[in-house]
Amino acid sequence: MSFLSLDTMLQFSIVLPVLATLGIVVAGRHPNLREAVTITTSLVLLYFVSSLYQGYESGETISVQWWELIPGLQVSFKIEALGMMFALIASFLWLITTVYAIGYMRRHNEQNQTRFYSCFAIAIGSVMGIAFAENLFTLFIFYEILTLSTYPLVTHSGTDEARKGGRIYLGILLSTSIAFFLLAIVSTWFVAGTLDFTAGGVFDANVDLTVAGVILVLFIFGIGKASIMPFHRWLPAAMVAPTPVSALLHAVAVVKAGVFTVVKVIVYIFGLDQLQNVSSSDWMLYLSGFTIIVGSIIALRSDNLKRRLAYSTVSQLSYVIMATLMLLPLSVTGAALHILAHAFGKITLFFAAGSIYVASHKTKVSQLNGIGRRMPWTMLAFAVGSLSIIGLPPTIGFISKWYIVLGAMEAQQLFVIAVIISSTLLNASYFLPVIYAAFFKSEDQPVEHGEAPVLMVMALTTTAALTILLFFYSDNALELAQQLLPGNSNGK
Repeated sequence: MSFLSLDTMLQFSIVLPVLATLGIVVAGRHPNLREAVTITTSLVLLYFVSSLYQGYESGETISVQWWELIPGLQVSFKIEALGMMFALIASFLWLITTVYAIGYMRRHNEQNQTRFYSCFAIAIGSVMGIAFAENLFTLFIFYEILTLSTYPLVTHSGTDEARKGGRIYLGILLSTSIAFFLLAIVSTWFVAGTLDFTAGGVFDANVDLTVAGVILVLFIFGIGKASIMPFHRWLPAAMVAPTPVSALLHAVAVVKAGVFTVVKVIVYIFGLDQLQNVSSSDWMLYLSGFTIIVGSIIALRSDNLKRRLAYSTVSQLSYVIMATLMLLPLSVTGAALHILAHAFGKITLFFAAGSIYVASHKTKVSQLNGIGRRMPWTMLAFAVGSLSIIGLPPTIGFISKWYIVLGAMEAQQLFVIAVIISSTLLNASYFLPVIYAAFFKSEDQPVEHGEAPVLMVMALTTTAALTILLFFYSDNALELAQQLLPGNSNGK
């Protein structure tokens, strides 16, 4: 039995990463100690989040209120299924990415490593706040902290290209938040009288459908981190960041905060039944399908490996939005599972891209002929991540896509089925040739290099292995995804 209550663990899960920045800064001149602080903190955070999961599964109600601004508007936290899944993903992958980052940052002789680990920790704390937010007001605060804390990571190298990428990153995310997201939150407050996430939604059954439709559009465009077109350019621009940043914050934390928020809004602010008659939900579904196809086409045409992965992410994020907007239990379950599947598959791919760069200084797809013979572990992991993004067994990506397809068939959504088939073929077209070239073509300019540092290889093989293991052991994840739906919420 832990000496801390679950409510206390919930609070520590949010503040502990932020407090760790003090230790990271103090130990800044001693790299081993600084990184030991980061790893220790990530282990403790993972313990807290795992304990919260066990408490949630046992039927405990875990909630905390920090302060109330005005009656009905407070900073408060409560654990529910989707937030629990998001927190488990982020806390576990923070640990794995820290191990990877140590190998990457040292081998690459990166400057300002103390600032890097400090901002990283603050970002993870803000992710925990987003995951456990009980209402839109709390979520918005931590959503903005996440944007601000990751800006120094995007501009880490200090080059003109990095500063330009940072301006695009900050400009798009802040402008969409202020112009659309905040307006959507204020509109929800005036129309519904509450911002609390509520099973079945907060809007009255008699709400004007036009008003509800406009608010929905404001939310989806305002949640810029979900990268729906045309507000997607921040994500490829952010690829100027070091690979550990691209891996966790732009394959897991930042982008997943976006689609996580979209799912929460649709399920807990509007409610699936309420949106059935809102016409804007239909054309937002079409826009997400458009984003999937166009993102895949741009990825196919991109020779730069990180750019290819970035546009693949733009495409894959809209899978979650499109699946949720089908407004069916099966498709929403698939959307939640796809958050998990994409996290493990895409972080593996970014890890592999970083390992290739560190070991061989190659950044282009056209340069990877024969590299699998010199970097077999890296490219095998890349193959596993690719199969998951394509949606093939035995990877968790197959299961999430399967539930989305089942939802589309139940809804008789021929458009969605066509998008999924087309996107799957495009995904295969931009990943499978890379794998083939890496293992079966001869190197154009043979060089003497082997695998990346062992810590990096350990990290990418771990995430690749889990991408497969989650295919065989997906029961807990599936249970959490299903508990997202009203009437099946573990008693909460």
